[in-house]
Formats: sequence, structure tokens, C-alpha cells
Amino acid sequence: MIHYKTSEQIDILRENAILVSKTLAEVGKHIAPGVTTKQLDKIAETFIRDNGAVPGFLGYGGFPATLCVSVNDMVVHGIPDSYVLQEGDIVSVDCGTIYKGFYGDSAYTFPVGEVDEETKQLLKTTQESLYIGAEKAIDGNRTGDIGHAIQSYCEAKGFSVVRELVGHGIGKDMHEDPMIPNYGNSGSGKKLREGMVICIEPMINAGAKEVYEKKDGWGIATADGRKSAHFEFTVAVRKGKPEILTTFDYINKNKEY
Repeated sequence: MIHYKTSEQIDILRENAILVSKTLAEVGKHIAPGVTTKQLDKIAETFIRDNGAVPGFLGYGGFPATLCVSVNDMVVHGIPDSYVLQEGDIVSVDCGTIYKGFYGDSAYTFPVGEVDEETKQLLKTTQESLYIGAEKAIDGNRTGDIGHAIQSYCEAKGFSVVRELVGHGIGKDMHEDPMIPNYGNSGSGKKLREGMVICIEPMINAGAKEVYEKKDGWGIATADGRKSAHFEFTVAVRKGKPEILTTFDYINKNKEY
């Protein structure tokens, strides 16, 4: 069932989205060689609680942390641990909040120090595809229009699109209908209507599209061991032009690369 949101509910979802945006920026300040992924998780939990919200991922389906922190070949759902970030790594930070009864959800993949040229292109392409997909999130289009836009853009750059994981609606539950694949055919899938709020989240691999689940039952990694990037934001479907509720401006202000 699709839950359409009122303007007041979208305002609360925007508040969540902005708090997640600020949390990602706060975490991003501390991403550097020598830092553990567990340290990043603690920073996020403290920041979220200090701002009057609750971590959305902690305990969700039994997940044991505030953040999903996925390094290099880990696509998503990495559990923060004692891993020490290294120069040249990339780290996807996926974060959620609960505030005023609604969820926030967004992700950003950060380079750790200096990364190689292919990795730079992977990050650039994946983030660009997020905006290209979001352009299709307008009343009257279909979910396949979003997926087709993302897939076409990324594959033209020589990268591949993960099939097993998709974006989703968001509201009082973190994962609501409709599902938003990052691949597909234009004109296919569920029809988008004003009042839907969705999370678009391309997961793009440097190598092949195949993935596997780690033994911990959470982490999803590339089958060939090559790097994967993940960006996500929350969008309200509107007539004529989508309304992006998330912003990466806070992250961009902190960039030194």
C-alpha cells in the first residue's frame, strides 16, 4: 500500500532529511585514515540524539548500529566495527533518523584521503545518476523512468547497477511502497503521484553487477571484490518538478578535496 503524504507530513520528512544531511556532514568531518568505522557510528548516534531525534537504523530488524558503514567492495549494510580506514578507501555512510514519528534516510560515499582516478569517476557518476534519476520523480511518470535514467547513465560510463537492492517509499515506516529500482524500462513500474515521498539510492559497481551476502547476514558485497558506491536522498513527488528534501550542501562545505 502506498501512503500519500500531506504537506504537513512532508514538512516533517524534510526536517528528518535535513537532520540526516547534517549528521552525514558531521561524520564526514571525521573520515580520515586511522579512524575506525565504529568511531564514526558513535559520532552519528551522539549527533542525532543531541538534536532531539532517535537513530532510525539502530535495532531496525535487529541491526546493531546507528549507521551502515560500507567500505570499498561492501555495497551496503556494513556493520561498524574495528576496521581502520586506509588512504585510498571509499566509505558509504548510510544514516536514518526518527523524529516526530517519521523517518529520515540518506547516504553518501566519501573518499578516504586520495583515491585513484577510476574511483573518482565511480563516485562522480553515482552521485550524478542520483540527480538524473530524481529528475524523473514527477507526477505521471513511473518508477521505471527513474531506474532507466540511472541505469542508462551509469552503464554508458562503464559501470554496473546492482539489481538485488532498490530504493523505496518512506514515511512512518522506513521502507514503504513503492520500490524504486535503479534499472528498468521507461514507462514501466508503479505510477508516481504527487504526495509520494521516495528514497532514490543508486548502488553502482566499478566491476560486475553481481553481489553476495556476508556471513553476518547484513553486509552486501561485490562478487568480484571491486569497489561500489552508494548515494541516497529523499524526494517528494510533485507536478512538473521533483522536490528534493535532502541536501548535500553541508557535506560540500566541509570538503577539502
